[in-house]
Amino acid sequence: MEELYGYVRVSAKDQCEERQLLAMREFGVAEGRIFMDKLSGRDFNRPQYRRLVKKLRPGDVLVVKAIDRLGRSYTEIQEQWRILTKEKHADIVVLDMPLLDTRSKERDLTGTFVADLVLQILCYVAQVERENIRQRQAEGIAAAKARGVRFGREKIPVPERFYPLWEEFCRQEVTARGAARELGVAHSTFLKWGQNAEKRL
Repeated sequence: MEELYGYVRVSAKDQCEERQLLAMREFGVAEGRIFMDKLSGRDFNRPQYRRLVKKLRPGDVLVVKAIDRLGRSYTEIQEQWRILTKEKHADIVVLDMPLLDTRSKERDLTGTFVADLVLQILCYVAQVERENIRQRQAEGIAAAKARGVRFGREKIPVPERFYPLWEEFCRQEVTARGAARELGVAHSTFLKWGQNAEKRL
């Protein structure tokens, strides 16, 4: 007997998964058959997703709220789609995109064919958009640098009080944390200033 499974993913532990869970319940996925990862969609090496794939049997249905909840890399999404539909012989339903539904009432190839075609188009559009974003970012950074914009945090000027404190630190009269606290900086900054001072000597 075919089973209905749901997969939910949020990128960070502080993100809310409630919308996805609600969509699963409304579709009829039982609470015990919803698998959830709180991890990046960078790849498919996620514990709950891997558990879910192992459970899938021919005829089972996997439900996701949106295609990006399955993953972020469209190349990998296509590969997983192939594994799920062609190797595992399971169906996939993407709730936010009805065309991405491999189920077919007539049990012919139409549902799978249309879904595969739509996925290919989505992957192409997503890839082009990613490349455009990268190009726009690179052009923006280059233009900003040409205008003299500096990136990264500004260097904290070394205060005069640092030098006597560094000498005290070298004589083991004060700890790095204690000296840094007195200067109002992180102890790593204090040590970095000290290393630079030593190099100049």
